[in-house]
Amino acid sequence: MDNSKRNDQRQYRSIQTQFKITRSENSQDGKYIDGYFSLYGIITELWTGACEVIEPGAFDRAVREDDVRALINHDTTLVLGRTKAETLELRSDNTGLWGRICINENDTEAMNLYYRVERGDVDQCSFGFNIIREETEYPEDGGVIWHIKEVKLYEVSPCTFPQYEETSISARKADYEEIRKRQLSLRKEKSKKRLECIFNAESN
Repeated sequence: MDNSKRNDQRQYRSIQTQFKITRSENSQDGKYIDGYFSLYGIITELWTGACEVIEPGAFDRAVREDDVRALINHDTTLVLGRTKAETLELRSDNTGLWGRICINENDTEAMNLYYRVERGDVDQCSFGFNIIREETEYPEDGGVIWHIKEVKLYEVSPCTFPQYEETSISARKADYEEIRKRQLSLRKEKSKKRLECIFNAESN
């Protein structure tokens, strides 16, 4: 089943990653943090019976069109880079969403993060997005799997701890409850039609 999403509530997902720090041979070109902010094709269980997978290509449009910020711990006052300013580079490849942040060496917070990544103290990240398009699968075991096909991307964040997990789960649970209501309504309608058929057959 293919659903075009109306989801206006920003959601967040997180992964543990292998960020790298790099230095240009030309000192004027600066320092960088790079790594994957999301991986394609990984099935994530949100809760028992409810899973989600980001499908290959889900970020293709976003990296071409969206003005994305790189933040520290989702803090909008701590901007590391921005695609519009060409201080954040994003690329969608066969693995997932790869990013490269050009560190402002005059920014104390940015340099602090750079060295924390270098030491391995920060090795997680998350991204903020809205779902534009997804497909919903209903396995025979009664669960649900959301296949995310396209997103609008707002921000990517190296994180000390992944955040907003409860917000994300709450958003998905609202989707799940709506699905269950529709399924119950369909079952009731089918049962009603079966009873009508039986009644009509007995009357004839």
